[in-house]
Amino acid sequence: MGEFELIERFFKRNQPPTLDGQAQPAINSVVLGIGDDCALLRPAPGMQLAVSTDMLVEGRHFFADVDPAALGHKALAVNLSDLAAMGAEPLAFTLALALPPERARDEGWLGAFAHGLFALADAHGCALIGGDTTAGPLNICITVFGQVPAGQALRRDGAQVGDDVWVSGTLGDARLALGALRGEWTLPPDVLASARQRLERPTPRLTLGQALRGIASAAADISDGLTGDLGHILKASNAGAAIDSKDAFHLIAFCAGPSSASDSFDKEFLLKLTLTGGDDYELVFTAPPSVRAAVQAAGKRAAACVTRIGRIEEASGLRLIDARGRATPFAARAFDHFA
Repeated sequence: MGEFELIERFFKRNQPPTLDGQAQPAINSVVLGIGDDCALLRPAPGMQLAVSTDMLVEGRHFFADVDPAALGHKALAVNLSDLAAMGAEPLAFTLALALPPERARDEGWLGAFAHGLFALADAHGCALIGGDTTAGPLNICITVFGQVPAGQALRRDGAQVGDDVWVSGTLGDARLALGALRGEWTLPPDVLASARQRLERPTPRLTLGQALRGIASAAADISDGLTGDLGHILKASNAGAAIDSKDAFHLIAFCAGPSSASDSFDKEFLLKLTLTGGDDYELVFTAPPSVRAAVQAAGKRAAACVTRIGRIEEASGLRLIDARGRATPFAARAFDHFA
């Protein structure tokens, strides 16, 4: 099977993505998709383009034996999460795919990968409009395009002193699963299965991001760990923050359930996993105390739990407040591939 046959069979689609049988409004922005030298997009009047690129490399971002459908899902999900952090609506994406020869010949693997990819794309009305394929080590690079009303994008540089710090969903499961799969620790089978789902099939918080437009002052998606990604907001906003450890502990999902991970690990370890683990693809955002009810209402509309964990302060740096009210400096370092 040659390059162009591979594209035609697995990645070229004749119909736009649909949700409940209806084409999504965002698809009207795709003027020209796969088949020419460039795709053409037309954002709606009064909208700005939001563009993000992420690369997944075998052995660095995923295991060689990962379920290809889950890999297809995650490859797009991590990009959609960036749109969510900006409050943007998905329009389309491109796919650059490097395949080892054995993968290029494996129709079952390609079919499952494409299924996982397009299932998520269809759920959000996001069309594949082009890309590239080549031979090489397995490498997946997606660029996603979205739109957001002009002047309403959620940015990292808007946090103000006195703002609350919020987090969506729960944190730490992905890192817990990664450690178990690497052999760093062992988990009961049901806990591992649940945590692995969070690692391999993250949920981009697109509806929440859009609901927070005009409410949140700053936002980022949590890909490299809560404290690291909050650190990006603090740096861009020239501010510091204090996180209440007892509130942050409520973000831990794997402490409950039939086989609790808390039976095997102490609270300090679990809290560190939650603060620094990464690969959660939830949102961390800030908002004035005066809009707490609006934040809760936005979370309810988006069917996403939101938890207030701290506040923005004038003094630079990040501090963790313990149960006795004592503040301890905490390094807000994000994951760095070259550190």
